[in-house]
Amino acid sequence: MNTHPTRAGAAGMAVAGVLFTVYEAVSPRADQTTLEGAESWASPGWSVGHLAAIAGLILIPLAWGSLRGLLEGTRQERTATAAAVLGYIGSGLTISYYGAEVYGLKAIGERAVADRDASLTEVAAAFRMDPTALAVFGTGLALVAAAAVLAAVAVWRSGAVRRWSAVPMATAMALYLPHFFLPHPARIAWGALVTVSALWIAAELWRAASYKARTKTRS
Repeated sequence: MNTHPTRAGAAGMAVAGVLFTVYEAVSPRADQTTLEGAESWASPGWSVGHLAAIAGLILIPLAWGSLRGLLEGTRQERTATAAAVLGYIGSGLTISYYGAEVYGLKAIGERAVADRDASLTEVAAAFRMDPTALAVFGTGLALVAAAAVLAAVAVWRSGAVRRWSAVPMATAMALYLPHFFLPHPARIAWGALVTVSALWIAAELWRAASYKARTKTRS
């Protein structure tokens, strides 16, 4: 087995974890029916934070793909494959909503600030709460969570890495949707949970890949 993809996936997961703390820490949170909220959408922090989340969502399923590679030829390969596939689909759906958050809200915010017209925030509310948009976003987040749970199941049953190492990440992803209803400090705490969880599973994947590489060399 070529261990380089597993190590690359592990590194990607570690980076993804850090990016989610960046996402919550730098994204300004204000009453989004006011000009202050519009100003937050037009701020660099809003763009940087949401682009960080998009990058994180791209990297996480890549890590589940590397887990599949690590478990290739074992009973849990199929479970890890399902985690990767659901992760890719879920991230793609979720990112489509984040794109509107980054670019659409930025344009609305800039116009509202320029015109000093807080009523333009109603336009943002209209597309953010659109039933189709919410359905796509919610489905995406549900699949992201399901992927993390399947990855945790594969890890638990495989014995290739420490059993508990993927459980915190599964918990964090299951809390992805509910965390939007929390106050800003709690949202930052959630981002920190993602970081710690991602670093743990990343370290385990890296360790397991290194162990397999050494074993293969000796044999």
